[in-house]
Amino acid sequence: MIEIRRVTKRYDAGPVVDDVSLTIEPRTVMAIVGTSGSGKTTLMRMINRMIEPTSGEICIDGTDIRSVPGPLLRRRIGYVIQNHGLFPHRTVAQNIATVPRLLGWSEREIGARVEELLELFQMPARDFADRLPQELSGGQQQRVGVARALAARPNILLMDEPFGALDPIIRAKAQSDLEALQKATATTIVLVTHDMEEAIRLGHRIAVMRAGRVVQCATPSEILARPADGFVEEMVGSGDRALRLLAVEDIDGLLEPGEAFGAPLARGLNRRDALAELLWSGRESAPVLDERGIPAGIIRRDALIQSAARPA
Repeated sequence: MIEIRRVTKRYDAGPVVDDVSLTIEPRTVMAIVGTSGSGKTTLMRMINRMIEPTSGEICIDGTDIRSVPGPLLRRRIGYVIQNHGLFPHRTVAQNIATVPRLLGWSEREIGARVEELLELFQMPARDFADRLPQELSGGQQQRVGVARALAARPNILLMDEPFGALDPIIRAKAQSDLEALQKATATTIVLVTHDMEEAIRLGHRIAVMRAGRVVQCATPSEILARPADGFVEEMVGSGDRALRLLAVEDIDGLLEPGEAFGAPLARGLNRRDALAELLWSGRESAPVLDERGIPAGIIRRDALIQSAARPA
């Protein structure tokens, strides 16, 4: 758990982060979103002491981070930046091995970890280990940057606009990769982004910042349905909010007893995909099966549509 308690960072011109308190639960993704100058990157960089707070306290698992030397703390926390920050003169394998080598791992341990991570990111070591960063695509460089950050098996991963330099197609794939990676490794991730869509897709909770303060911290569905003020509502946008709300909720809470016909849907499917399937197949309802293939109930089209209505 990361606890940020009344943290302020002040420069001569005034506070950049102003009396912020947040709790980030283990094995979750906290997305910090805001416009340029809102203080989101400064807040995140105080977690690994790249920036020292003027006042307040940050604890990891109950321990004040000021009790740990900065360099040692940073070796325990993965860090990924927008342009990957790969060492251009080092191979892919050497880049990934950076922190384990600093920590004194054996060459055998390092080699095994590099191969394990490259396989995880679908970049087989035999094809990629000896390449230089300039020989990789932007998406591949981004994967290597994340692999390097995870090499020493940190419990926490900080990500500062990691997908901002990628084109839309590669960016969508990178976001999918991160979702799968977080589920596979149960890493606690703090993701800084200016893109509310990205925050809604990836965050278990979203902290919206403006002028150094957190104006709302809530789940994606709460942010979409009940923005705290006009600023958050503007960040969310008014376009397809109903469909985005359906996309962040699964169907489990809408299941009803009964029977329905046609192809079954999987329990845990998001509501937007379930509604799309019912509309496409022309059905009013569909059976739902759990992960063992056992009937879990039915889902009705009307219930899905009602769940996307603007809250009273």
